[in-house]
Amino acid sequence: MTDSLRVEATRGGIVESLHRVSLAVVDREGRLIASAGDPGLVTFWRSAAKPFQAMPLVAHGAAEHFGFGSPELALACASHSSEPVHRMVAGRMLASIEVGEEALACGPHPPLSPLVANEVVRQGVVMTPVWSNCSGKHAGMLALARFHGWPLAGYQTRGHPVQEAVLHEIERWTGVPRDRMVLGVDGCTVVSFGLPLLAMALAYARFGVSEEAPARRLRRAMTEEPLLTAGQGRLETDLVLVTAGRAIAKIGADGVYCASLPEAGLGVALKIEDGDMASLGTALLASLQRLAARYPLGFEPGTWPPALSRHAGHPILNTRGAPTGAVRAVGELRFHD
Repeated sequence: MTDSLRVEATRGGIVESLHRVSLAVVDREGRLIASAGDPGLVTFWRSAAKPFQAMPLVAHGAAEHFGFGSPELALACASHSSEPVHRMVAGRMLASIEVGEEALACGPHPPLSPLVANEVVRQGVVMTPVWSNCSGKHAGMLALARFHGWPLAGYQTRGHPVQEAVLHEIERWTGVPRDRMVLGVDGCTVVSFGLPLLAMALAYARFGVSEEAPARRLRRAMTEEPLLTAGQGRLETDLVLVTAGRAIAKIGADGVYCASLPEAGLGVALKIEDGDMASLGTALLASLQRLAARYPLGFEPGTWPPALSRHAGHPILNTRGAPTGAVRAVGELRFHD
């Protein structure tokens, strides 16, 4: 390969482990602008698909019908941290459509926020489905089913009208017909989409500049309510706040990250090939920094404030808090201009 972007962990002056990155950066027309590794790598979109899974909720009129504003729509796009505000908004969505928490097909899991996770353990909290980082997405899908009078049971399964509506949007935004997708089941039980990184990046490039009302509404929700799309101290939240909405990012499980860069008209999709989640922020911010050397992004990655620089790389500490190495991004992107 002519490019070798990767995230390394060092100890004692040597590289102890490394995590290779495959990445695609495309414009709204689908032209490949920059890459690393294999930009055509087919992998599951996981939670980075959420803004597009939420698209029918707005496009069909269900969000307006149930009075969902930016907080509810941001949560529908979120992989949230299970903070009290996230659980409150999810509960409000369920109350608006007059269904109980038992209707959620997602199951609980340890909160993505270490602080919330520690509090759960300390207090012995018995978590319920609304604690799932995907509870907003599921509440939105239930709202779509309720709006149309479709069965609530099985809303998460392949072939249900809710998932058919979602699949239509995935086809439309990525340009990949359904017979060329690999369909699986996500960790939260809904349909998951196996796609090339190029197609994911195209969807995000289009999302960032689209004038379609549903896309504008979801984009506004994600930039108006960044705490609800992720949580305190999370990269997606901090990136929107620091760039004033000029970068909108969405994480996915097993090492996936996608981002829209509206001012540049670009979309980014990357995969840490071994699925290492701890490397994701470092890889994304390194990619943005290298892109900014060629393209005006509307913000300056070379001067990240502390809120973002802590995501860009960090020391590795021992159990006494002393540094023993560092996590860092090395290598370059390949530009195709």
